[in-house]
Amino acid sequence: MTTSSHKNPDPLGTGRPDGNTPEPARSTPSARDRAVFAAVASPYYGYLIALFVGVMLISNVAGTKGVLLFPDLGFELGFLSLDGFVTDGAFLLFPLAYVLGDVISEVYGFRAMRRVVISGFAVLALAALTFTITTQLPPAPFYENQDAFEAVAGVVPQFFLAGLAGYVVGELLNSYVLVWMKRRTGEKSLWARLLGSTVVGQLADTLVFCTIAAPALGMVLGSGDYWNYVAIGFVWKTLVEAVLLPVTYLVIGWIKKREPTYQAALAGSAG
Repeated sequence: MTTSSHKNPDPLGTGRPDGNTPEPARSTPSARDRAVFAAVASPYYGYLIALFVGVMLISNVAGTKGVLLFPDLGFELGFLSLDGFVTDGAFLLFPLAYVLGDVISEVYGFRAMRRVVISGFAVLALAALTFTITTQLPPAPFYENQDAFEAVAGVVPQFFLAGLAGYVVGELLNSYVLVWMKRRTGEKSLWARLLGSTVVGQLADTLVFCTIAAPALGMVLGSGDYWNYVAIGFVWKTLVEAVLLPVTYLVIGWIKKREPTYQAALAGSAG
């Protein structure tokens, strides 16, 4: 009696970014035409998670401060009334979170990035709970900074809610779009999927975050300041990631070369 073994179709075809429903490739592409990912059992993956979660945590605290840049610069364009650049204290650091998200998604795939998002969500939720409880605790007789503490930490939970919502929506969309594009381009056109996923992810993130966070900064939803906040936030974060594109390229290339499972996946796809 003879038996036959049935293998799954090429898992590197053009299926969903999570790889669960791949389509067979129509031809035998080269390694550069296929999407491959490294295994998550790697020290690099752990370092990237720690850095990503740290950036998100710091950004959500720094974001409680409203910032006005270039106050003398102003113009009106339809519903957008610009009287300086209205942003928050996280404008310098937060774009790094999307750079790290791109690196993780490109090297390890969508499911790996989804684990990072869940880890970050848990840490941010714990931080929000801690700030809320600490604010409500009765101050010691010698503690003279309760009002100052409440003024800063008191709005943090609302910012954390905004950050959590924007972060989950934006990062998952960013990762999904990047991996979806990679399954169609393989190792080629990295710049296109980095920029394309950034535009989608940052737009969703900015709209969700600003809509929840703006009232905590004293803005009225739909006002000129609100649309200024949204527009400046989206343009700034997108431009920063575009400027950092060469750095993102270097980091991705460095990790790919040193990640044994990624190189093995490349070699296997070429065979």
